[in-house]
Amino acid sequence: MTPDLFDTHAHLHFPQFASDLDAVLARAREAGVRRMLTIGTDVETSRAAVALAVQEPDVWAAVGVHPHDAAGADDPAFDAIERLAGGERVVAIGEIGLDFFRNLSPRDAQERVLRRLLGVARRMGKPALIHCREAHDAALEILAAEKVGEAGGIMHCFSGDTALARRCLDLGLVISLAGPVTYPKARALGEVARFVPADRLVIETDCPFLPPEPHRGKRNEPAYLRLTAARVAELRGERLESMAARLTATACALLRIP
Repeated sequence: MTPDLFDTHAHLHFPQFASDLDAVLARAREAGVRRMLTIGTDVETSRAAVALAVQEPDVWAAVGVHPHDAAGADDPAFDAIERLAGGERVVAIGEIGLDFFRNLSPRDAQERVLRRLLGVARRMGKPALIHCREAHDAALEILAAEKVGEAGGIMHCFSGDTALARRCLDLGLVISLAGPVTYPKARALGEVARFVPADRLVIETDCPFLPPEPHRGKRNEPAYLRLTAARVAELRGERLESMAARLTATACALLRIP
């Protein structure tokens, strides 16, 4: 039996898939990935995400400005994201957040963009997709102040421990696990996989990044989501098919996808 999987965070419109996207999508569907969310990181890629979602019936889009691109975000960019956010195939605002690890944009710019786009999420009634790296205290403070729980959101590619997971859950967020949960040394993520309630957990690839074992060092793609799902099911002591169905139901409910 093929599991019913939802890749809640992909970048299918990125250049890494330009030459073979049809084959990538075919492999995903064959692996049981029946729904995919492709994520914008600035105005240009958000437009590309929407265009792909309009073209493919099992792909939806999210629009936003990644913290790496925050320095260049101005009022016309915010206006463009808000217009795109009203599209029928746009189900979330993201990828947005804070990244104090690489600091490719100044911290004050990252925080300004995060607050501004959380406001868009709240006005549009669409959940936020949160990127957070080495910035959890600052991000959670902003998420609380901006009432992220009103529209909901996903803590994308969760990288913390159970204590941090509890703080995210208390804000009303859903936790998303990606390929790193399959890595042999990822003990903290294994504990998170067991800790998070079944109705507050989703999975993702973040493709073309962060491939699971045994594909590390290669381009990631949605078909590999099955490997992540199998590992999470193993950690939770559940059957893959029943767990996958529940995680997909959680994602569909949050994103309001049939």
